[in-house]
Amino acid sequence: MRWTREKPVAGAALALLALTGCGGPGDTQDRVPAVATGSLEDLATDVNCRPSIQTDADEIRQGVCRNTDGRFVLATFATDRGQREWLDGAKDYGGSYLVGARWVAVGERKVVTALRGRLGGTIEEGASHHSGGSGDGGSEAAHSGHAG
Repeated sequence: MRWTREKPVAGAALALLALTGCGGPGDTQDRVPAVATGSLEDLATDVNCRPSIQTDADEIRQGVCRNTDGRFVLATFATDRGQREWLDGAKDYGGSYLVGARWVAVGERKVVTALRGRLGGTIEEGASHHSGGSGDGGSEAAHSGHAG
């Protein structure tokens, strides 16, 4: 690949956008830490939760967590490809996804946003469902867990 002057400029612009976020001056969400790494238990410790393990396999480890921010699913992956395939399938169920280095936290938008302040990462949104159901706000994280 040939390095041109435009690529560093574009990269710097993207980095600036990522660092500044969408909030206004003084918005605490502007300060996002470096993306956390580690095992499911390491990440859970970083956000003060004790995961209830649902899946413990070579490819994925997944557990349900609850802390002062709320309830969420935390999953770690053996490979980047496995993480992306899981995300592609899970997003059909809706919810908000905090995506890090071979890990994902899934929950309501406010929970995922709070977790981002401790774990770093990027927020991705799942499919929006407007079927006129019961409106159970806790079902998004539970449904997302079925995709693994």
